[in-house]
Amino acid sequence: MEQTLFFISALVALISTFMVVIQLNAVHALLYLIVSLLASGFIFFLLGAYFAAVLEVIIYAGAIMVLFVFVIMMLNLGHKTIDQEKSWFTPGIWRGPVSLCGLLLAELVYALSAGQAGGDVHVVSSKNLGIALFGPYLLTVEAASMLLLAGLVGAYHLGRPLKSKVTS
Repeated sequence: MEQTLFFISALVALISTFMVVIQLNAVHALLYLIVSLLASGFIFFLLGAYFAAVLEVIIYAGAIMVLFVFVIMMLNLGHKTIDQEKSWFTPGIWRGPVSLCGLLLAELVYALSAGQAGGDVHVVSSKNLGIALFGPYLLTVEAASMLLLAGLVGAYHLGRPLKSKVTS
């Protein structure tokens, strides 16, 4: 049964990631990206990597998504976006992400009640994870942080209002 939960979570992750790519609206893409990150966190949970699952949900589905929403808010300048933002709250927009999250929630409840999560997997402590991340993978962690910073600076420069230059 654990394999079935894994494959359902993987299917939810694939569908939601595909929906991220094909969405024309950035907020809709963010909703599906959050679902994809939650599905990835549930896969970590099923594999017995509880700390990685919690990090996936708190850091990526939480903090990084707040950063992305901030950038989207910064890029949406002008009065014409107010009507567009009001259209985001129509109930039809939320059907896809809500149904995929409902499927993940049902899987999580089943896995917790049946004791299916993390069968014979070695649980990694947070100390060992920190040693691994900031030991041989230090350059990768720093490169990822620089990539996020570069994306934020680029979004700021794209979204800032242009100043008219006065020549005399």
